[in-house]
Amino acid sequence: MPEPASALDFVGSGPPTYDPEPTALPDAEPEELGELVADTVLDGARYGTWTLRSVSLRGDSARYRGEPRRDALLTARFGTGEHALVLVATATGARATPEAHLAAAEACRWIGRAVGRSHRRLAEDIRATRRADLKAGLHRLTDRSLGRLRASAAERGARPEEYTAALRCLLLPADPHCRTRVFFGVGGGGLFLLRDGIWRDIEPRAAQGEPPAPPTAPEPAEDDDRLTLDLGLPAPPDPYEPLPAPPPPPAPDPFRFQVSLARPGDALLMCTPGLAEPLRGEPALSAYLSRRWSGRRAPGLAAFLADARVRVKGYADDRTAAALWEA
Repeated sequence: MPEPASALDFVGSGPPTYDPEPTALPDAEPEELGELVADTVLDGARYGTWTLRSVSLRGDSARYRGEPRRDALLTARFGTGEHALVLVATATGARATPEAHLAAAEACRWIGRAVGRSHRRLAEDIRATRRADLKAGLHRLTDRSLGRLRASAAERGARPEEYTAALRCLLLPADPHCRTRVFFGVGGGGLFLLRDGIWRDIEPRAAQGEPPAPPTAPEPAEDDDRLTLDLGLPAPPDPYEPLPAPPPPPAPDPFRFQVSLARPGDALLMCTPGLAEPLRGEPALSAYLSRRWSGRRAPGLAAFLADARVRVKGYADDRTAAALWEA
């Protein structure tokens, strides 16, 4: 029998200030309805030995003020069968900027396109556990995606620090014989492992001063599938084309990367600061989610949503989380 949905609204010293349910809607422009962001997005999948649950929730503060959710979530499968690769991308737009939600969504789209075009080589490198190749290649793809945001900022007349996003991703092979899980990204958030009922904070330390990824060739056209991780050199210059622009500056935050080997019974959690901060700061929340999420059986979508929305006083930001249960 499926586990019942959580009945808890909050944990900790007392109830949060804001209402637990959505109240005010963000302002809408008639000609820009495609830029609206839903209050809550929920997704899931199961491949091989793992089951995925992912959610993005507008925070209590944004719900009260009628502001859009500035977290974004993308879950995408590239390829078929055992050679498929699943990407989970989360992004958080800059605080107190009017287009933060657009920047976050764009960051997810750009990294999704880059990973999708490279998914065959990525899947091969993951199965072979080529850590150095994975780190170098994913660093380049991340830097390229954030470079696209900087270009968009210029087009919108915004400063780069306004139209930007923290970007954090998981790569998950569908191959049931491969238990390698890859995390990468730039910016704040959390990466946690729940093993034997105990949370372990496994957020990789970012190497300050690490050189940026080497520049790569311009991204190919939509129908060009030749992009792979090891294409670090541009094609011979066309005498009729202008010289390429200098590479964009490196991201202000260092690149983070980690390869881990999953064990049966593990639960891996990647989340944005809206969940990472209360999980680190409120023992009652970590204890509650440990009880709810321990074991090899993933909760249903409704139960996962109910768990992910358990609130803590003093933490009112958007929450986006992707959790992986290993059978």
